[in-house]
Amino acid sequence: MLFRLPLVFFLAAALLLSALTGFLPAEPASAETSSSPPKAAPVVVIPVHQTVENGLQTFLQRALQEAQSMGAYYIVLDVDTLGGRVDSAQEIGQLIKNSPVPTIAYVHGKAISAGSYIALNAGKIAMEPGSSLGAAAVVDGAGNEIESVKVVSYWSGQMKAAAELRGRKTQIAEAMVDKNVGVSMPEIGRTLPKGDILTLTAEEALKVGYAEKVAASLQEVVQFIGGEEHPLVMLKPSLAESFARYVTQPWVSTLLLIIGIAGIAIELFVPGFGLPGIIGVLGFGLYFFGHYIAGFAGFEEIALFIAGILLLLIEVFVSSFGILGFLGAACLISGVVLAAYNTKAAAMNLGIAFVVAVVVVAVVVNIFKHRGVWNRFVLREKLTEEKGYVSSSSRSDLLGRTGKAVTPLRPAGTALFGDERVDVVTVGDFVASGRMVTVTHVEGVRVVVKEVKEP
Repeated sequence: MLFRLPLVFFLAAALLLSALTGFLPAEPASAETSSSPPKAAPVVVIPVHQTVENGLQTFLQRALQEAQSMGAYYIVLDVDTLGGRVDSAQEIGQLIKNSPVPTIAYVHGKAISAGSYIALNAGKIAMEPGSSLGAAAVVDGAGNEIESVKVVSYWSGQMKAAAELRGRKTQIAEAMVDKNVGVSMPEIGRTLPKGDILTLTAEEALKVGYAEKVAASLQEVVQFIGGEEHPLVMLKPSLAESFARYVTQPWVSTLLLIIGIAGIAIELFVPGFGLPGIIGVLGFGLYFFGHYIAGFAGFEEIALFIAGILLLLIEVFVSSFGILGFLGAACLISGVVLAAYNTKAAAMNLGIAFVVAVVVVAVVVNIFKHRGVWNRFVLREKLTEEKGYVSSSSRSDLLGRTGKAVTPLRPAGTALFGDERVDVVTVGDFVASGRMVTVTHVEGVRVVVKEVKEP
């Protein structure tokens, strides 16, 4: 009994000590252990080149996700662009801001217009000597500056928000968009007057706080972010993504729609070629393939378009009082428009393509009108003997012969020529049976006679 009491107390003390230590905070790990990423984490370089458009947005979305799945140490956005679509730039900027992996934009050429907005959304900016940043005024498709106060104010606000997010002077970002702002930059001894759009060189950007580093090479950028010991991974657009970037450009999409509409229409109205139909199908196929790879079109839009084509074909051969034709046109238009990133722009492109295709089809049909599909329903040629058309054997051998009417001719009847009975017709006269008649005219099997008057 005395032996068991110390054992009980010992076990109780051990349990109490274990419970108490469970509530005590664990010893914190060293700062180096908790904050230092593994050396296997790569520095991922993503190119942001050429025009900013929907295809670039899709590629960057895929590349940023891939970098995150790699557990990347840093993402370097290799920027060299003259800008492009504002809506695509906004989506790309949002992707960069939401990236859990730190980002740095390396401007090694130009970051102009929408390109400057992309660079400002990165965590840091490094610039190559001789590169430039800014000139973000909004322009239309022809390159003319848009003067709309509403548009300028909106885009200026987006640039200011991107600058403010990274602790940069917002008035400089505003001056890159709005020529009515003007800005004083004592750091570089420069004042931008109203009426001009701001563009910064690499050295100027560094001094005014719009760049953290002037780097002559990518290696210097990697050293600046402390990634020398990390592997360098270059992500590039795949062949399909490069193709999608090209196809989804507005002018290319419009051209493909023109080819598709004109090709199929020519094949329907001027059958027998084969080639226009094949080219038309290829035009539509490339349009949908490019938008599918870019992530804008799905199987639903493609199925909708195919259903529209089938309904229009059925309408050609089965009259539905226009119902099937209307439904087919609605499905076709919906499929094309919904497959695009910007439905409003896609509808406008489709309208332009339709007008141009109508002109092309009209010209081709006029040239090959003798092969038109309407010739299947309208008999345009006269089937005359001069052109070699003979329905049956001609009775021209009876011309001038005299015979006897064996039936009354009122005006048609039967006459006997020798031993042969022949169906004849008069020019309108009544001839009694038994009277003598002579053949005056023969046209095919039609034998015209007149009565022989007795002297």
